Parts: sequence; C-alpha cells; structure tokens
Amino acid sequence: MAGRPSRESLAERIVETALDEAERVGWQALRLHRVAERLDLSLAELYRNFADADAIAEAWLSRADRAMLARRGRAFARRAPAVRLEETLLAWLDALSGHRALTRSILRDKLYPGHPHHLTSLVFRLSRTVQWWREAALLDDGPPRRQIEEIALTWLFVATVGVWANDASPGQQATRRFLKRALGAANALAARYL
Repeated sequence: MAGRPSRESLAERIVETALDEAERVGWQALRLHRVAERLDLSLAELYRNFADADAIAEAWLSRADRAMLARRGRAFARRAPAVRLEETLLAWLDALSGHRALTRSILRDKLYPGHPHHLTSLVFRLSRTVQWWREAALLDDGPPRRQIEEIALTWLFVATVGVWANDASPGQQATRRFLKRALGAANALAARYL
C-alpha cells in the first residue's frame, strides 16, 4: 500500500518509540498502549510486530548482534584473534551505549525471579550471542578447544557487560581496559594450557 511504512520500518519505529518512552518513565513502567498512542497505531497493529515489551527488548538487543556481525573486511581477518574478539564485542556494546542505563534495566528485568520465562530467554540469548561472537571474530577451533572457548567467552561476555552497564568513563574507557586485560589473561592461559 502506498504511503504505509514497511513492516521493518514500522518495527524500528516501535522500538525507537518504546525506548524513548522507557527513558522517560523507566523500563518497568513502560506501557505498550502509550507506545501505540504515540505512533497512532492500534494495539493489534503493535501486537502484529511485537507480542510484548520483552519482544521489543529482544529487538533492541538484536541490533547489537547485527552491529557485532557487520562485515569488517580482509584487514580484520588478519588481526590476532584477541583483537578480533575485542573489536566485535565493543561493536556490540557501542550499539547499545545510547541507552546504557535503559539496557541495564532491561537486563535486570530479565533476571527478575518472578519472570522465569524472561530468564530462560536470556540464557538462550546469551548462548546465541556468544556463538555469533565467535563467528564474528572468525574463530575456527573445533572440539575440545571450542567448548573451552565457549565457556571462557561466556564468562568474559557477562563480566564485560557487567562492567559496561556501570561504566561512566568517557568513551567507555573502563570497559575497554577491562576487556583488553581479560582477553590478555585469557590468551596467556590458553597459550599455557591448550
């Protein structure tokens, strides 16, 4: 239909509006009927795009996944694995940095014990994101090194996101230093034991 936004652009507008509204009222106070009102949409139309606020949160986190997976070229492939891991994880974090406090609220909400379905989806999201992080960093090891890498990278991802969530330093420098040190330590351990 002429004049109607594509489903993808409408979904992006819904995410942006929800984030803007949540910045104003807080993630837990976000009400989807207010998002629909701001966009002049029916609740049914909003539902066709997102089943609930958690689906909007997932779309927001998926933006970071896409930023991490953005093509980086041949020069990137020639860099050391630790450098590729650092660059791709920083791309993930940078994609979310415009709404860092809100992202922290979203993640905290997913950890709420009264919402086990959100916690379960967070565990699956973490696993999937770490798998894609390995792919984005062009890691090719097979078993058993791959399984060891996955465990170490999961820990590193969670720890880095924890530092980032509370990082008030200019340009996220505290997070960048933490990640560089942690990758250096992991690299030294891998060289010694694997």
